[in-house]
Amino acid sequence: MNDTARLEISIDDQTLGVITDDGIRKFPLSTSAKGMGFEAGSYRTPTGRFRISEKIGGDMPADTIFIGRKPAGTWVPQVADDRDLILSRILRLEGLDRENANTADRYVYIHGTNQEDSIGQPASHGCIRLGREDMMALFELVEIGDILQIQPATRRRGKLFFFDCDSTLSTIEGIDELARARGGDVFERVVALTHAAMNGEIPLDEVFPRRMDLIRPDRAACDEVARLYVETMVPGALQTVAALKRVGWMPVILSGGFARLIAPLARALGIAHVEAVPLLLAEDGSYLGYGSDYPTTRNLGKNEIVRQWKDALLPECVVMMGDGISDLETRPDVDLFIGFGGVVSRDKVKAGCDVWLEEMSESAVIGAVSRMIK
Repeated sequence: MNDTARLEISIDDQTLGVITDDGIRKFPLSTSAKGMGFEAGSYRTPTGRFRISEKIGGDMPADTIFIGRKPAGTWVPQVADDRDLILSRILRLEGLDRENANTADRYVYIHGTNQEDSIGQPASHGCIRLGREDMMALFELVEIGDILQIQPATRRRGKLFFFDCDSTLSTIEGIDELARARGGDVFERVVALTHAAMNGEIPLDEVFPRRMDLIRPDRAACDEVARLYVETMVPGALQTVAALKRVGWMPVILSGGFARLIAPLARALGIAHVEAVPLLLAEDGSYLGYGSDYPTTRNLGKNEIVRQWKDALLPECVVMMGDGISDLETRPDVDLFIGFGGVVSRDKVKAGCDVWLEEMSESAVIGAVSRMIK
């Protein structure tokens, strides 16, 4: 070990350099797939100055799995395992700047990974991942108290494609389906509120609490709507998402619906990232509430999330596709807004969009984004 080691991470280059009196040694790594950020729960990699506050696992085998920083078994490389594991060794980080002071509480580490094929590209959930052998070597090069600098990205990288969910990727409006379980009167009142919000007649932050006070969904209703989302996937959505990914677009679902209900549809579509409203249930499945402060519960909230992603990733291009007014509101913050009328056609959205589509087809969507890039 060297008591003068200094560490530098480049998000642009996806490398970690250990600088000592003897020179510099570099390791390839993987930072967050969602880019840079400091907010708790964002799954983004913080930047700035840090110190190594703890070294964990120094006497454990290289394939040790850690959960809660405690040994929890051994990974077997020969056995297929899609889990994102923390392996080998852990270097716990303490933020030294105001912005990153919550790093330890966010449990952002440098650690070994079983996802070694992702090394060299942003793919983590916020931590800094190294290959197991490199993590073992790094662990021996550093000491508690050594300083780490994570340099923010400066290069534009990748392309972002935001999809609305309800009436865009699925033919249902999830909150209306939750209301259906409460009977005809509740259903009719909630549907009217939903249409008024999507048409821009009533502000979202007024509609949301009114609908949820009427519905108060339980786990059974949530599970049923989650199933319906997958069953009512818009024709062509699966092929469109796959085609976008093949040509370098990162798809993100950006919705005023509920994250736990949309997650199965996202998995079916191969979309890794969902930005949607938290829904809270008690252990017995009863309704506790929802994330009333989540941006997509209010008008212009989708713009906030689009800007967060743009700041975090510095993308080359950004597209939004959706059917409602809250989707159209994002137009100033994206490079292309695609209005979708294949489920519900809204006159204001059709009049205000850059491109109007009435079917979800690979050729139409790829054609629209290709023309934008040219």
